[in-house]
Amino acid sequence: MAEHPPLLDTTQILSSDISLLSAPIVSADGTQQVILVQVNPGEAFTIRREDGQFQCITGPAQVPMMSPNGSVPPIYVPPGYAPQVIEDNGVRRVVVVPQAPEFHPGGHTVIHRSPHPPLPGFIPVPTMMPPPPRHMYSPVTGAGDMATQYMTQYQSSQVYGDVDAHSTHGRSNFRDERSSKTYERLQKKLKDRQGTQKDKMNSPPSSPQKCPSPINEHNGLMKGQNASGVNIGSAKNKSGRGKGGAQIDTEIEEKDEETKAFEALLSNIVKPVASDIQARTVVLTWSPPSSLINGETDETTVPELYGYEILVSSTGKDGKYKSVYAGEETSVTLNDLKPATDYHAKVQAEYNSIKGTPSEAETFTTLSCEPDIPNPPRIANRTKNSLTLQWKAPSDNGSKIQSFILEWDEGKGNGEFCQCYTGLQKQFKITKLSPAMGCKFRLSAKNDYGPSGFSEEVLYYTSGCAPSMPASPILIKAGVTWLSLQWSKPSGTPSDEGISYILEMEEETSGYGFKPKYDGEDLAYTVKNLRRSTKYKFKVIAYNSEGKSNPSEVVEFTTCPDKPGVPVKPSVKGKIHSHSFKITWDPPKDNGGAAINKYVVEMAEGSNGNKWDMIYSGATREHLCDRLNPGCFYRFRVYCISDGGQSAFGPFSEKCDITTAPGPPDQCKPPQVTWRSATCAQVNWEVPLSNGTDVTEYRLEWGGVEGSMQICYCGPGLSYELKGLSPATTYYCRVQALSIVGAGPFSEVVACVTPPSVPGIVTCLQEVSDDDIENPNYSPSTCLAVSWEKPCDHGSEILAYSIDFGDKQPLTVGKVTSYILDNLQPDTTYRIRIQALNSLGAGPFSHMIKLKTKPLPPDPPRLECVAFSHQNLKLKWGEGTPKTLSTDSVQYHLQMEDKNGRFISLYRGPCHTYKVQRLNESTSYKFCIQACNEAGEGPLSQEYIFTTPKSVPAALKAPKIEKVNDHVCEITWECLQPMKGDPVIYSLQVMVGKDSEFKQIYKGPDSSFRYSSLQLNCEYRFRVCAIRQCQDPVGHQDLVGPYSTTVLFISQRTEPPASTNRDTVESTRTRRALSDEQCAAVILVLFAFFSILIAFIIQYFVIK
Repeated sequence: MAEHPPLLDTTQILSSDISLLSAPIVSADGTQQVILVQVNPGEAFTIRREDGQFQCITGPAQVPMMSPNGSVPPIYVPPGYAPQVIEDNGVRRVVVVPQAPEFHPGGHTVIHRSPHPPLPGFIPVPTMMPPPPRHMYSPVTGAGDMATQYMTQYQSSQVYGDVDAHSTHGRSNFRDERSSKTYERLQKKLKDRQGTQKDKMNSPPSSPQKCPSPINEHNGLMKGQNASGVNIGSAKNKSGRGKGGAQIDTEIEEKDEETKAFEALLSNIVKPVASDIQARTVVLTWSPPSSLINGETDETTVPELYGYEILVSSTGKDGKYKSVYAGEETSVTLNDLKPATDYHAKVQAEYNSIKGTPSEAETFTTLSCEPDIPNPPRIANRTKNSLTLQWKAPSDNGSKIQSFILEWDEGKGNGEFCQCYTGLQKQFKITKLSPAMGCKFRLSAKNDYGPSGFSEEVLYYTSGCAPSMPASPILIKAGVTWLSLQWSKPSGTPSDEGISYILEMEEETSGYGFKPKYDGEDLAYTVKNLRRSTKYKFKVIAYNSEGKSNPSEVVEFTTCPDKPGVPVKPSVKGKIHSHSFKITWDPPKDNGGAAINKYVVEMAEGSNGNKWDMIYSGATREHLCDRLNPGCFYRFRVYCISDGGQSAFGPFSEKCDITTAPGPPDQCKPPQVTWRSATCAQVNWEVPLSNGTDVTEYRLEWGGVEGSMQICYCGPGLSYELKGLSPATTYYCRVQALSIVGAGPFSEVVACVTPPSVPGIVTCLQEVSDDDIENPNYSPSTCLAVSWEKPCDHGSEILAYSIDFGDKQPLTVGKVTSYILDNLQPDTTYRIRIQALNSLGAGPFSHMIKLKTKPLPPDPPRLECVAFSHQNLKLKWGEGTPKTLSTDSVQYHLQMEDKNGRFISLYRGPCHTYKVQRLNESTSYKFCIQACNEAGEGPLSQEYIFTTPKSVPAALKAPKIEKVNDHVCEITWECLQPMKGDPVIYSLQVMVGKDSEFKQIYKGPDSSFRYSSLQLNCEYRFRVCAIRQCQDPVGHQDLVGPYSTTVLFISQRTEPPASTNRDTVESTRTRRALSDEQCAAVILVLFAFFSILIAFIIQYFVIK
């Protein structure tokens, strides 16, 4: 909330009778108004100025007040009155009139009136009433408008509020509910008293007025009435001038009478009663003010709670009283009083900031007590074996001091004290002490009420021998002509012993030795009138009544050097160049007693320049001034610094009008780049400082890398257009100016980014191989798969791609880099190209590629079995040679059903035949086949069922022949087990002599046979085979197995021994039967032998 100034001062209204006359004049045009407040002689009008200060205007005077927005402000008036705005001959005037319902003035038209009840019977103090806004109403200082929001924020209830509103905002901050009720009763009484004066106010005043009638009320305020106000209650009007002056005087007199009556009530208080009087405390009690006034008791006007203030004086009844208590209690205990002292106490009642007259004084005297604690004793004299102490008597507190008690610790320092003196004397001498002995003392006083407390403990020493050698003095601070020294007491010296000191000094070059400079008790001294930068020797001697100590060790201190003089003016040394020249200067004539540490050179540019910049600081006496501007005038000054300080600035150097040689142009400002499009830029630059010559040309460097820019323009122009740039790309550029003198430095490098554009061209558009496609729905006859690389997005993200593949509408796909075109025609060629899309549009199309869909896959061929056995099935399909090249376009996929009813792949390739092996005999197998080409796999054929036949018996081993006699031999062979339940029989055949055919000589289940038709010297060849007798449902079938190896038998006459023929037959038979095995063994042995031989040769001849 904004801070508002306080209302006008109303303190005079509270203390005196006031006759108020206010005659503001308001212009009728509705703009800014000036209200004149009339201040009569002897009256005062307090306002708050714009700076926050208060100004008191004394009458006679007319105070012009301005209404910023043309509306009539609310006026703060005394109780029982209200301001009214009337129109008199076209001029609006604010008149303060009594607030009475029977008042009927005539003759004027009422413009506004306040709809609020009058103020209460007292005027709030300024600090309690809510203040109006500062800028709403102020003395006339000039024209100005006021913000509308300030007009409505200050509610009218704060200006013309009723009793309840001012009970919380007025001067009386009620402490509780009972006080609030008491206050309401007082207000009611005041209104009743005002009612007795109705007859006096019924007659109209001398100035005719009209009864106020409310018109145009809005938001609690009248039309034309704003929320600002001015308090004119401080202006007195005793002359009766103005309208309604008599009524105002009467009302204020009534108010003052009531206030005086209330003050009389507060003053009707009896003096306090003192009880429980002690030496330093007392209890005061009192009663509230009596309600009996002039013999009458009025309970309605008696508050139930007062505030009290206790006033106390110790200098008599008519002395100065001091407030010691303020509160609401009726009893208080006063502390910290003086014993045996007469006091006078009064009580003063207070209510709502109204104070009554203090009561009569209650006189009481505090009791006597023990004396105050005395001050510690002080030493009056000391010797080597005695101490004389003195002291002063403390306050006796109403009882005469009978004795003083002096205690000491006997020099033991253990904190235990014993009495060494008691009596009325105020000094005492302790004897028989040792030299340099320290003793602690304390003092107490005693009267009829007892002893006081002991004083603080003090430590005193007896005199001793001469002081010991003190420490050397130390330097506190040094100046140019003075040295401040300090020293300390010799060690072991009592703190209370009086020791004096002699400070002696010797100047190194004087030749007079040490001379005293100080003699006294101080521990510090400043030696003055010395020479600058000079060494001095010091020593200190301590002495007392016993003698002097040895001198301290000698120390040396040096005074500070003085400030050096000014250096000799600088001058130019050597040739003056366009950007530099060298200056030199001489040292000052007086260096102040110390060597010059450094020189400082300052420079100002221009003949009238006052800005001096330091350009050099160092010990040398010359400096190269560089980085200067050609053709400019410069001034220089020099000062120096030593240990003594800084010299004053030296005189300026002689004026030198130096025109430097022309130099190359200055550095150009960074060029400005303006984008005409995403691939075109306009570069502009400004003319730099030419330094004496005109710029002949400019060089513009441009590049995509900051460190490798190339010159793209060279000429006198101040702009250049670059084309063929890449969108959304960072470029760097700088510019350089050239003249006939040379080239200036390049400008700062400017980095710029071209605007974003449509995407770049799509590259690497190609077909995706069928083997790389994992989509199960892909068909090479109706689908084409393409892929591409993501192009440059040129600063804007790629959103989609557009694929053009013929006369159809282009196909838009998402952010992918591969796509499958489906629903195409088989065996058809398509031209495909692609472009990228972003938020700025479509980029250029890629190169075009031609892709052809494959034909539809072929139909499956007819499958047939061309050969079979009990373990193998040879299948054939289609037309072609059994062995077809792998480059044939058509491939075949042969599948067979397994035990689980699933078809498994047997063969995939271009051949037209396939032999299925390791089958079971007499078993049916299901087969299907499909043809495949570059278009894909064709449909599966129908299922073909092929059955393997039963197997024939295995070949038997060669039979064995044994000769029984010359005409009979027995042939035996191996026996086979039944084959899957089918019995096995055997067929034995023989071929005799030179016959060309074998004849069956036996067929049956036996495994031996005796042949009896042998002829001598005849060759017989025997062989045997097994026959499987199948028991099929369709009929009986014999399966003949392969014949065994033929065995040769030659029948010869038997000669003794009979075994010879047998051996011959066996030998022949065995040799004939084992020939194949022997051949294999011989080959294996030979191979092993040659392998070992070759390995040996390699090992021996090659490796070694």
